[in-house]
Amino acid sequence: MPDAAQYGDAGSDTLGNIARLRGIQLPNMARLGLGNIKPLTGIPAAASPAGAYGKCTLASPGKDTTTGHWEMVGIHLEKPFPLYPKGFPADVMNEFERRTGRRSLGNKAASGTEIIKELGEEHMRTGSPIVYTSADSVFQIAAHEEVIPLWELYKMCETARDILRGPHEVGRVIARPFTGTPGNFARTPNRHDYAVPPPKGMLLDQLHDRGLLIHSVGKIFDVFLGRGIQESTKTKNNTEGMAETLSAMQEMDRGMIYVNLVDFDQQYGHRNNVEGYGAALEEFDAWVPGFQSQLREGDLAIFTADHGCDPTTPSTDHSREFVPLLVSGPKVRTGVNLGTRASLSDIGQTVAENYGARISQGQSFLSQLL
Repeated sequence: MPDAAQYGDAGSDTLGNIARLRGIQLPNMARLGLGNIKPLTGIPAAASPAGAYGKCTLASPGKDTTTGHWEMVGIHLEKPFPLYPKGFPADVMNEFERRTGRRSLGNKAASGTEIIKELGEEHMRTGSPIVYTSADSVFQIAAHEEVIPLWELYKMCETARDILRGPHEVGRVIARPFTGTPGNFARTPNRHDYAVPPPKGMLLDQLHDRGLLIHSVGKIFDVFLGRGIQESTKTKNNTEGMAETLSAMQEMDRGMIYVNLVDFDQQYGHRNNVEGYGAALEEFDAWVPGFQSQLREGDLAIFTADHGCDPTTPSTDHSREFVPLLVSGPKVRTGVNLGTRASLSDIGQTVAENYGARISQGQSFLSQLL
């Protein structure tokens, strides 16, 4: 995006750089119009795209998970959620330790699995929780379930959530329990998120008020504190996310399925794994035909992203980029150039209009599709 340099992201181009440096074969997304959005090495523009295509601007400041997902449903932030690449300030940590009665370890940006590997043994010896953050606006607390019981870990997270207000109001506080022995630690399913509640009136509220079923796949439930979501499925990786999406499609007749595939960021973008990212894109592309074959006559599918995460740059952070927009379905006009949308909220407004609702931000493109 034009303001990328302000975020330290000059030159970031997730899809473009992966295509140029590794090469990626994405014939199914190319058929929908991926190569028509912008020139991409090895991904030709389709002569007759099978879907509608364009790209979305991030209107809100910032580039983290919560910011992007919130904007999709009609919430624009006036200021970004705070990030702590060098760890949390002393006043925050001192108050956290005073109120929990335990010293802490870590206090830095790190991969969750790596910091447990690094500090897990010391944590077990001292009883000190491991505090860390990531490229997102998060305060994460890792603890062995046999050292700090779940009820106490959750209480620590509630304490941190209470402390992290005002200028330090991070998007999420996350409990990250694990078990095992040094060299063999494993995170458990007992993760719990304490998010900032989204403002009322966003898309999920509107659909819920109209009696529509919303099924979330991946971390969507955590991003929105479950608001408006009746059914949800947690996933460990992209493969599970894609399988659970197909399962939800078979079970639902009406409503919305909201999916986040975790591996692109978690496993590859943040770890600067260009090969892994390219392979994951190709795996997703191979899944697309089966997904499309399950679309019913009145279904609409929208592929997009909440930010960039370029694995080819030195940074392991998210990147401030336009995000791709591909729309398809049996009733969608093909070959429609949706252009450069002013906000990710255009997606939410399109869904809202389809169900006779309206959200506070965004310009619907539903009429261009029909």
